[in-house]
Amino acid sequence: MDCQKRAVAIHDISCVGKCSLTVALPILSAAGIECSVLPTAILSTHTGGFTGYTFLDLTEEMLPIVRHWEKENIQVDALYSGYVGSDAQFPIIREVFQRLRRKDTLIMVDPVMADNGRYYPGFSPKTAEGMRTLCEMADVLVPNMTEAAFLLGEEYREGPYDSAYLEYLLKKLTELGPKKVVLTGVYPRENQLGAACISREDGGQIQWVLAQRMPGMYHGTGDIFASALLAALMKDLALEDATRIAVDYILDCIRDTDPRQEPRFGVNFERSLAALGSRILQAAEGTEIKCWT
Repeated sequence: MDCQKRAVAIHDISCVGKCSLTVALPILSAAGIECSVLPTAILSTHTGGFTGYTFLDLTEEMLPIVRHWEKENIQVDALYSGYVGSDAQFPIIREVFQRLRRKDTLIMVDPVMADNGRYYPGFSPKTAEGMRTLCEMADVLVPNMTEAAFLLGEEYREGPYDSAYLEYLLKKLTELGPKKVVLTGVYPRENQLGAACISREDGGQIQWVLAQRMPGMYHGTGDIFASALLAALMKDLALEDATRIAVDYILDCIRDTDPRQEPRFGVNFERSLAALGSRILQAAEGTEIKCWT
């Protein structure tokens, strides 16, 4: 029997709205991965489409939690950062990476801060500066098109995007430090949407993973995508295969969502969750899963 892997998700808890830890936990679990959590903040709802939400900053709790884990010799196979509760948390998350990283630990950074050419509420160019310090330590970086531009200190461009611009972004993002980059929100034509990925370990060849573009805009799909991608990567799937699984899953989630539902509540990711877990596990058959001793 394979040893179960453990990921630590460093995200907020949004009590309503399908994003952050409320999607990372079930998606990683569906793939047979234990998901431990290091909350950055607790919000009554996520910040997209809601007003007057409550916000509890958990900055002071993060390192004490990690110190306790160290005393208990809790080791992890992946560290996955997303929504950061304040700029003060960037050096803390870097320290968490340093404390918990082992030789084979995968670090994935989802630079959650912006979309559609704008920063999320409470974020600014200073946030992008902090995110760049996390990119330096990342094995995998998963930005959307807006976040990619802001990380590089550039103006956001509206799509569709030609291949030359996308290749430029991907290669510039690898210069920030990550070995692999998966760029989301890619669409070379109006009827296509998906992701593009690059791995310095594979010679820097760019892979395009596109699907039918669905109408509408739904909150939380970036977190769902990144969580599915991480689950597949932790099962030792190749970057392109993991990206394809995540793209297909997002498409299924949107198709499973009642169009009458308010977009701010997110997509129906639960309906296809079992199928996602099965697909990842079937794709991983025959791969050796190393476990901590």
